[in-house]
Amino acid sequence: MDVEAATKVVLTSLEDDKAEEILAIDIRGKSSFADMLVIASGRSARHVGALADHVMRQLKDAGVKDVRIEGMPQADWVLVDAGDVVIHLFRPEVRAFYNIEKIWSGATPDSVQS
Repeated sequence: MDVEAATKVVLTSLEDDKAEEILAIDIRGKSSFADMLVIASGRSARHVGALADHVMRQLKDAGVKDVRIEGMPQADWVLVDAGDVVIHLFRPEVRAFYNIEKIWSGATPDSVQS
């Protein structure tokens, strides 16, 4: 599955599950570990955990192999690694503290409002 199709699966899953402040950042040519970062917030640790679980299931159903999750069961900051697409899911206060969007501010953001 190509990066655009995988990103669309992730964004659709997050939007359907009412994730907040969804942001997709194209980092092709700026990083060797991925081509796309998706960052979103959940309202609580339970919501973040559910978002991560649903994204993982949707990616696997779409044919992405070897999807890995880190950060469970605390679910303050969960990372879903789908190869070329890496998804960071946060509780709002944790996202504000780490502010990883700022790290990639030189990249071209493609915001999706939810």
